[in-house]
Amino acid sequence: NSFIIKTHICIFHVCQVKKAVQALQAFLKTKSTSESLFLDDTQQISLLFTLWKIPKVAQTIRIPLPHGQRSDTDEVCLFTRDEPKMTSEQTQRFYKKLLEERGVKNISEIIPYNVLKTEYKPFEAKRRLLGNFDMFLSDDRVRRLLPSHLGKHFYERKKEPLSVNLQSKHLARDIERVIQGTSVKVNNKGCCCMARVAHSGMTADEVTENIEAAVQTVVAKLRMKGPVMKIIHIKSQTSVALPIYSSDLSHLDLVWFQGKAKKMKTEDVKQTEKKVEEDEEVPQLVPITTPSKKPKLEPSKKKQLEKAPKPAAGKKGKKSPSKLNKKTSKSDSKVKRKVPKVK
Repeated sequence: NSFIIKTHICIFHVCQVKKAVQALQAFLKTKSTSESLFLDDTQQISLLFTLWKIPKVAQTIRIPLPHGQRSDTDEVCLFTRDEPKMTSEQTQRFYKKLLEERGVKNISEIIPYNVLKTEYKPFEAKRRLLGNFDMFLSDDRVRRLLPSHLGKHFYERKKEPLSVNLQSKHLARDIERVIQGTSVKVNNKGCCCMARVAHSGMTADEVTENIEAAVQTVVAKLRMKGPVMKIIHIKSQTSVALPIYSSDLSHLDLVWFQGKAKKMKTEDVKQTEKKVEEDEEVPQLVPITTPSKKPKLEPSKKKQLEKAPKPAAGKKGKKSPSKLNKKTSKSDSKVKRKVPKVK
């Protein structure tokens, strides 16, 4: 038996996966002690994906699994919105009744948004809340408001709340899919990502079917072109990683030729651009300089622009010739009159 990954050359053999699962389960049985069996301490089984390239965009992929990978003892907490005209206690009763009517039985505790803001504001209260529950769900109407009130530790431990539509008609089915399913966070800072797909208490066939569903979903939803998966490992919390898939290197020749063709194209374009620049002389633009001061006029031009000089007036003591002529004529007449008549 085998199933094809993304209809490429790579083929994923289910029989090889089953052998790896059986070997991992045998290792976990040898490591288990009487105390762990008494406490029902089941270990997580995860898939480690190694990609050929670092993704350009980070994304979160939800994976529905055919067999639930969480045990019945897992504690699940649900954050809800504050119902109008209701206290926090009334809101808790309202949602408990709603979940019972819809047939939801996996929720351990309901915390309204107002209670989260007030009672879980101290750092120690947030750490206690994080340790008391295995999984957190939230009403999609208040999901964007939670990060500032939860803190970074929820995200470091990968226990951030998953959004659920509490107004859905098939609420029990949707919550069951979210709880028993899994998700992969594909980071754009590295080429490895991990998803929890099973636990040590499941049979080999159930684990194999979950792995098959997870690989098909991840490869189908990854936003990358060409061959995606390089290596896939299966591991538990205490074991080494067992490889269950390794891709061929045949596609690397194609990738190398494609890269070489791109380089040749870029070099040809650069050469043609250089030839065009050599053939055609591009006129250079002369920057226009604005003079800071007005240019001084030449002395010859300055003389021409000056007004014509007025006739120089005599000094205060001297009088104009016209006035002098008038006075002389008057004096002559006076002299003539003064001459005595000769008898």
